[in-house]
Amino acid sequence: MTTSKKTVRICNKGHKYYKTTDCPTCPTCEQELKPESGFLSTLSAPARRALENNGITTVQQLSGYSEAEILQYHGMGPGSLPKLRAALQANGLSFKSVD
Repeated sequence: MTTSKKTVRICNKGHKYYKTTDCPTCPTCEQELKPESGFLSTLSAPARRALENNGITTVQQLSGYSEAEILQYHGMGPGSLPKLRAALQANGLSFKSVD
């Protein structure tokens, strides 16, 4: 079994963290950005960032997209779809249907 070498990094806010990839995301800063409530709080950080980076921050905005469109976003995987469907359903909404 091979192990990846972790390198120490320091973010702009001074948090020290270790990474094995070239991903620049600071885990401490990411945790500080995570919403405490709402549908975005149920998602993983990559999935949440994928929606936020595409201007989707409410379930009403989410309902304007099809599942296929959402899955095209970098960071969004099929494991997030059940959580998104549940959030939409709880608000009487659904993904945009594809004709």
